[in-house]
Formats: sequence, structure tokens, C-alpha cells
Amino acid sequence: MLDLIIPDWPAPYWVKACTTTRKGGFSHAPYNSLNFATHVGDNLDDVSKNRQLLKKKLQLKKPIVWLEQVHGNTAISTEHLPESFAADAIYSGTEQMVCAVQTADCLPLLVCSSSSYCVAAIHAGWKGLSNGIIENTINALALPPKDILVWLGPAIGPQAFRVGEEVFQSFVDKDQTTEIAFKPLENKQWQANLYKLAQLRLRKLGINSIYGGNYCTFSDKLRFFSYRRDRITGRMLSLIWINLP
Repeated sequence: MLDLIIPDWPAPYWVKACTTTRKGGFSHAPYNSLNFATHVGDNLDDVSKNRQLLKKKLQLKKPIVWLEQVHGNTAISTEHLPESFAADAIYSGTEQMVCAVQTADCLPLLVCSSSSYCVAAIHAGWKGLSNGIIENTINALALPPKDILVWLGPAIGPQAFRVGEEVFQSFVDKDQTTEIAFKPLENKQWQANLYKLAQLRLRKLGINSIYGGNYCTFSDKLRFFSYRRDRITGRMLSLIWINLP
């Protein structure tokens, strides 16, 4: 049985959203069992079964747009899909068009408007966060900040996310206030808080309706894939779409 996380946020009734866990699919170890990625070495027939299972469970009426995530800062629209799906965010104002991102430690953000038909999904690792994936996506939506709701899905928690000096500098060189998202360790190492870094970026954009952010993919092996923990592993999927009655 699929184990889905439903965002706890005051989204409008027409917004449907969820994040999968690793439970309830067909894939075998080390991808067990609900892996959606085709690029990690899993059996492609099992991945296809997992994708069909999710489509049936959620009663999706249109195919998911599968991004080729590259840890960049490009957001694409379902209304004007490019030839290349190399992007780390996708947004839509079209009913039943599913916006989705895959993660296994990076931060998935699901975005919607409180008053208009507009949704987005963002894949934010530290590189994407540092290089503006959140800002580029939010700017593309062209919505008043007070109307935007954001849910932060399962990502690696700060206790498990150890990074080097270059990661720390990539943030504080651009914005000194981000230093509060880092805790110093020995040998120029830092504990980095992806959730805090995303919240800081969102609030700087004037967005205060921020929810979620209380998971750790690394520490919960039964429920979540984690690349940093296992290296060879699957991917969860965070998805959002507009569903009008």
C-alpha cells in the first residue's frame, strides 16, 4: 500500500499535492520499493510499474512531466514546454497538468496560490538554493507574495547534512544573514540547514506562508531514500496539480 505524505497547509480546494515515501512499490533492494527514478540503476520495468501505480492511486488524468534535474536554477512552464526538460522547477496554471520533482535528500518545495490557479514544484539542493532556483521560480509565477503558500517536503535534516567551506561561502558571500543556517564544526566543516536556507530565501521574497520542514530523509531509513546515506538508492516524488470539480 502506498505511503503518501499529504501537505498540512491551507491550500485552496482545487490544489492537490503529496510526496511519496519509499514504501509500497515494486522495486527491489537497494531501491526498495517505491522508486520513481530511471537514472539510478533500478529495473526499468519496476520503475514503470511504480509510476503506473501512482497514476492509478491519485487518479491522474494527464502524464507527469518528468524533469531532467541538473541542480541548476531553471524553471519551466507546462504551458510552453521546451524541447529539453533539463530544469529543477516546473510550474503550471493548467488543470490536471502535474508538476513534480524527484528527491533523495534535496529539498522539494510545493507552491500554490491562495486565490488563483497556479502551482509549482521545486527541486532545491544546496547548489540550486545558492544559485536562485527559488527566486527564479517565484518570479516566473508573477503572483503577489501574500498570495503564495509553500510547503517544504522531506529533505536531509541539519544534524545529518555536513558540508565544506565552499558551501558555506557560496551562501554568505551573497547574503550574510544566511550564516544563521550553518553551525560550525571542526576542520572548516559546517552543519547546513536546507530548511532554514529555503525559509530565508522565501521570506526575503515576502513570502511568509511557509509550512512543513520537519523531516529528515537521512535518519529515517524505513520511510525515505537518502543519497548521502546509501549512495545507491531510489527517489521519492513530490507532486502538485490543479483539480477542478
